[in-house]
Amino acid sequence: MRPPTETVSSNDVMPRQAEVVIIGGGIIGVSTALFLAMSGVPVVLCEKGEIAGEQSSRNWGWVRRMGRDPRELPLIVESIKIWEGLSRTLGEDVGFRQSGIMYACESAEEEAQREDWLKAAGSYRLDTHMIAGQELTDRMPGASKLWRSALYTPSDGRAEPQKAAPAMARAAQRHGAVILQQCAVRGIEKTAGQVTSVVTERGSIECKTVVLAGGIWSTLFCRSLGIRLPQLGVRASVLRTGPLEGPPGAAWTAQFAYRKRLDGGYTIANGSENRAEITPDSFRFFKDFLPLLRIEGRHLQLRFGRPFFDNWRLSRPWTLDEMSPFERVRTLDPDPVEKTLDKAYQALVRVFPQFRETKIAQQWGGMIDAMPDTVPVISPIEDVPGLIVGTGFSGHGFGIGPGAGRLLADLALGRQPIADPSPFRHSRFYDGSAIAPLGGV
Repeated sequence: MRPPTETVSSNDVMPRQAEVVIIGGGIIGVSTALFLAMSGVPVVLCEKGEIAGEQSSRNWGWVRRMGRDPRELPLIVESIKIWEGLSRTLGEDVGFRQSGIMYACESAEEEAQREDWLKAAGSYRLDTHMIAGQELTDRMPGASKLWRSALYTPSDGRAEPQKAAPAMARAAQRHGAVILQQCAVRGIEKTAGQVTSVVTERGSIECKTVVLAGGIWSTLFCRSLGIRLPQLGVRASVLRTGPLEGPPGAAWTAQFAYRKRLDGGYTIANGSENRAEITPDSFRFFKDFLPLLRIEGRHLQLRFGRPFFDNWRLSRPWTLDEMSPFERVRTLDPDPVEKTLDKAYQALVRVFPQFRETKIAQQWGGMIDAMPDTVPVISPIEDVPGLIVGTGFSGHGFGIGPGAGRLLADLALGRQPIADPSPFRHSRFYDGSAIAPLGGV
């Protein structure tokens, strides 16, 4: 069952034309809509289901610079600057608190890996440092276990996924953006190769630019346009507890991860296990993902089952005058992997006995849009002038979302970008670049 998100009212009338049409109402799409609308650009956002109905409301809620792939660091630094003033910009509290995040180390090997990241981060490490002893104990009050050390960033923080994207969508509307929910985009129409309109289930919208921020659905949409986008889904499982007095901030350990919530409870997940469903795309993109599989394979549970056949059926070609896969599945709502969550929660309770005093309020699953190098695509598509794609955030999208939305808006308007977009170019998958993670965690 999906976590409850704040509601957004759709606009009553669908415009027949706009400067920019955004496909997808997750945090990437609504951030883009907000920055375009604040710049006075006529923009329409089309969401097949509800705003933040999928992964944007199901993630951990972390806003972190620490541990990221070095290529993402300039953008996440800018994104955190946006987060710092976001509640003021939106006029409502989205729960952003710079309460610190830690990565706990059990062994000398783990400690060395964290220190290697510090070296790779260079000047972007800012206030990140290693802590141990009493300082670490003070950061995890009530813990029955003492870790060897931890990588700690005081300025990293947290926000509420069920609040953030809806609040940004409402703010975008106040600045003139049109938000259409239950309105799937079936495809794009072009003239002389240039984007001229999108075709939705309600009719067409003329536009010059389309921003595809469709999360896990982006690969299927791109394939309908003849664009190869090597992206796979990873099923993540999360739970939330009722309110209790426990450790502040957020932390990752090999057995569990936690994050204090605005409602006084905690978001809990397994720090090391996610499930990768085998689908037809697993074979299409096997070579692309092989380097990542060699590095991260021990953290993935590979499973073959119903998702293979569901994906195969949805992948069948469709025409623009018939129902699309995006209408057949309004909200992707995978079941959580209960064994994974049980394992994490029991480990948490052993370390923090005070969690016995509360109850598990809810569990849910979500699909992470993963790329072979764990770095997103934020890029114009060379073969389709007027199309810009923002996807593949590999579980890092919530924190970097506002910065990514600003960058997508910059690309759509042709203005000076907030950060160098070249590391996120789509062409890296066919221009001979090496495709592999560069040390993010």
